[in-house]
Amino acid sequence: MSFSNLGLSEKVLAAVAATGYTTPTPIQEQAIPHVLARKDVLGIAQTGTGKTAAFVLPMLTILEKGRARARMPRTLILEPTRELAAQVKENFDRYGAGQKLNVALLIGGVSFGDQDAKLTRGVDVLIATPGRLLDHTERGGLLLTGVELLVIDEADRMLDMGFIPDIERICKLVPFTRQTLFFTATMPPEIRRITEAFLHNPQKVEVSKPATTAVTVTQAQVPAGREAHEKRELLRRLLREAKDLKNAIIFCNRKREVAIVHKSLQKHGFSVGALHGDMDQSARTAALEQFRKGELPLLVASDVAARGLDIPEVSHVFNFDVPHHADDYVHRIGRTGRAGRTGMAISLVTPLDQKSMVAIEKLIGQSIPRAEGDFEIHTESSNGTERPREARGRERSRGGRGKPLRGERRERSHEPREARGEAQPSAEARSAPEARPAREARPTREARQSSEPRHGARQQANPSHVPSIGRPEPRRQREADTEPGDHSHLPAFLLRPVRSSPAGA
Repeated sequence: MSFSNLGLSEKVLAAVAATGYTTPTPIQEQAIPHVLARKDVLGIAQTGTGKTAAFVLPMLTILEKGRARARMPRTLILEPTRELAAQVKENFDRYGAGQKLNVALLIGGVSFGDQDAKLTRGVDVLIATPGRLLDHTERGGLLLTGVELLVIDEADRMLDMGFIPDIERICKLVPFTRQTLFFTATMPPEIRRITEAFLHNPQKVEVSKPATTAVTVTQAQVPAGREAHEKRELLRRLLREAKDLKNAIIFCNRKREVAIVHKSLQKHGFSVGALHGDMDQSARTAALEQFRKGELPLLVASDVAARGLDIPEVSHVFNFDVPHHADDYVHRIGRTGRAGRTGMAISLVTPLDQKSMVAIEKLIGQSIPRAEGDFEIHTESSNGTERPREARGRERSRGGRGKPLRGERRERSHEPREARGEAQPSAEARSAPEARPAREARPTREARQSSEPRHGARQQANPSHVPSIGRPEPRRQREADTEPGDHSHLPAFLLRPVRSSPAGA
């Protein structure tokens, strides 16, 4: 099968040939004829299978006839992130070079004035993120009543980012008679509900099972410590020891963690960039462009970079944080092993991530090998307890040589006796009276009263002594204050010599 058999126009075929592509991918081969037949399409395919060209190429053929009107775009493409929207525009610029089409990009981080000016001139293709699109409609500068074809791309990512209510609002603003193309990598229940509500008798195109990973990607999970600094040290070791590492994307769950890991790698001499949602749009574009050109071999990113970014030669993906949602794992590792190339995906797994890893393995239908040996943090055994080097370094720095950390003492105290190497007494020994430690024999109350002088007598014999207020002075302390041969604490009449009485008295 070749592109010439799909019904594309001569101009589009010439543009495809100029880029060097000769054979369509399975999603392109199945979806393009349905799009040209003006039918609704539900496309399910994993990332990196050519979904973008599957709707860009037939749209270019359809748009050769007709003309755009001011503020009324002919086609609308919705993308979850700015990077994906900009990437789709690049596809239109590449394949539509021989056509005079007006393509506009509505994304955040760009002034409304420039975007309004493009809309006023008339737009054939409008590529937008949901939030900025609704901003323009509420301002009255955009009408969606002329939309003939609606494309919802990366629908499951829209769900994760909370855009589904916006998608529902937008679908009510476009004509009911529109053609809808709906592309997703996974089919959670909420996405299925949207497809049933807004697609009319769609042609289902599924080239792979939902949430499957490419066979060209080698996956591994590496045990990591609980502490963040331990994970960062392990990441640096893996980056230095990785074989055939050309470039890599390092994924973190939070924007704050992206900044910390980025700064740590820079401090240790790595050439690295950062990408997350709170960055300025110009900084995000610059970092992505440097990574694409190879100027920065490493990119620390949030899930903004997990969906649809076309960087075909990413050799490695590192999950510094295991994703909370299993679907995100599929999209992250889909950044490598694209276009038939091989790739490596390594996840740093702490004991707290085990539940997430079980969910991921259940979703993808396979177990992820656990890397052992050289990948593990080097530890030394001391009294049956293994601790990382960083922990032992902190002990020495605090003057507690050989002393476990506070967290280790707390965790160790909850371990059973067998784990701590202590013998656990049997049930008979615990119940036997003689097994209990014998208490010291204590004198009775009467014996204590008769053996100790009264408090008042001590005060008269030693008026300089002032007892503590609130409770009497402990007996052990009183005895310690007197030395052998010192009788100053005795009454005077006891110190008088005893005279013997005469005989016969």
